[in-house]
Amino acid sequence: MTKSIGWTRQQLLVALNIYCRTPFGKLHAKNPEIIRFAEWIGRSPSALAMKCSNFASLDPRITKTGRVGLKGASKTDRAIWQEANKDWSLLLEESIDVIETLNAKLIDNKNLADFESPDYSADDHFVTAKARKGQQLFRQTVLTSYDNQCCITGLKETKLIVASHIIPWQKDKTHRLNPHNGLALNSLHDKAFDQGLITIDDDMTVRISNRLKQHDEFTQKAIVKFNGQGLILPKRFMPNTEFLQFHRENVFTLN
Repeated sequence: MTKSIGWTRQQLLVALNIYCRTPFGKLHAKNPEIIRFAEWIGRSPSALAMKCSNFASLDPRITKTGRVGLKGASKTDRAIWQEANKDWSLLLEESIDVIETLNAKLIDNKNLADFESPDYSADDHFVTAKARKGQQLFRQTVLTSYDNQCCITGLKETKLIVASHIIPWQKDKTHRLNPHNGLALNSLHDKAFDQGLITIDDDMTVRISNRLKQHDEFTQKAIVKFNGQGLILPKRFMPNTEFLQFHRENVFTLN
């Protein structure tokens, strides 16, 4: 009998990367991306899909809904998951480094668009391809978590939805890729959130600045009416309450 070969750290990081940005229902061996990545890391599509499902079995937001994934999570799976929960940004950045290596070895120029996106912002004048890929990963992970809809209004046109940082991108580099630092917001509410005109309380309800409450009819209908309304909660990666507190204390303007 051939002895099974354990998963390397690099292979596990690729699986975690895929897990974060892929809807639960697409974590299967027929998913073209899983097929492609499985070939690159020397695993079968079924094995890679199973590894992603192992991560699902460790994700409390998934198991809380009754979807348990697979129950064969190994010690190394659990170790990677625990490491991620200590510092999501650091581990996802490492996963990008792994994919960058695959990129250099196995991806031709015509496929670079698969790893880049114009949807990024940065405080640097020069934004590297790796930074763009990090922002793309953050966007995919956050939008997947919120089922590709605005968590305040329910709007589902992804071209109008932004993966908004709770602690602003410029304020804290350590949480730029942390999916718990993300909200899926339509462009209008993203701008209002960024400018401190709306915020989120710890009970996951929307709070609107008093500054907007006396505004025109459009503002009343488009923004103010959501005051006190509960968020559409994510299927993964709940907003971190410490990050929300930072936003309320450092970005939000009550009056």
